[in-house]
Amino acid sequence: MSIDFTNCELNKFKVYGGANGSKRGILYNGESYMLKFPAETKINKGISYSNSTVSEYIGCHIYNLLGIPVQETLLGIYEHKGKTKTVVACKDLESDGYKLKDFASLKNTIIDSVRGGYGTDLSDILQTIEEQHFVSPLELKKFFWDMFVVDSLIGNFDRHNGNWGFLVNEEKQHIQISPVYDCGSCLFSEMDDELMQKVMSNKAELEYRLYVIPKSAIMQDNKKIGYFDFLCSNQNADCTKSLLDISQRMDEAAINQVVDDTPLITETEKTFYKFMLKQRKEQIIDKALALVSEQS
Repeated sequence: MSIDFTNCELNKFKVYGGANGSKRGILYNGESYMLKFPAETKINKGISYSNSTVSEYIGCHIYNLLGIPVQETLLGIYEHKGKTKTVVACKDLESDGYKLKDFASLKNTIIDSVRGGYGTDLSDILQTIEEQHFVSPLELKKFFWDMFVVDSLIGNFDRHNGNWGFLVNEEKQHIQISPVYDCGSCLFSEMDDELMQKVMSNKAELEYRLYVIPKSAIMQDNKKIGYFDFLCSNQNADCTKSLLDISQRMDEAAINQVVDDTPLITETEKTFYKFMLKQRKEQIIDKALALVSEQS
């Protein structure tokens, strides 16, 4: 059964930035949540709004399944001007005096970082991770590469320096890595049922969405990184360690159960999400794992 958030009390003092759809603060069961609405589509003009709220929900639940701390999400509906919208409620990460700061903010503290906080060059990001003194560089590096591997599985094309980060408590002089958040740009959020069917039945369409798009938002040599090529290259030992670790936790039946338990989506959508997750695991994660194992 889905949750109806329409009559939830508004949290008027919580406002949110970022793109990709409207957001508002609500109180649900006495706790603070950010309610995210589907964004208007930018690519597929055949549908008015994207499935980004569903992508957010499934993506976060897959992170949780794989044992990575992630923002709690609830999928539901919201009535607005006579229309019913599928929305995702994201539990507020800011509590007990902790404030969310993105990685870009931390990157701005590094004097030698030449590309600014939002520059997504891989070498610059890794340099920042090594030179910052807020959290353990080893811990932060592992978190970064674990996130990269999971984003490879779910096809996240928009993990940039503004949507992962830290929880900071100035009074306690304490900082910690934030749970993962903002997974709305995964699982092909602008596809309609017709295109889903086409991808599932056409090898060329499928391979295009495995090996060409989506790419990571992270750049190398002034180009966006292709997940498959990078994972197979074995060029970064820490990335390969995360690939080995995270892949061992990927259970197809459990991933399918996450999709099957998702409310408010059609059978076609469920079939497509399970199909794409299976294909991305087998054709990207498993193949990369086999190739790097041969090289070791």
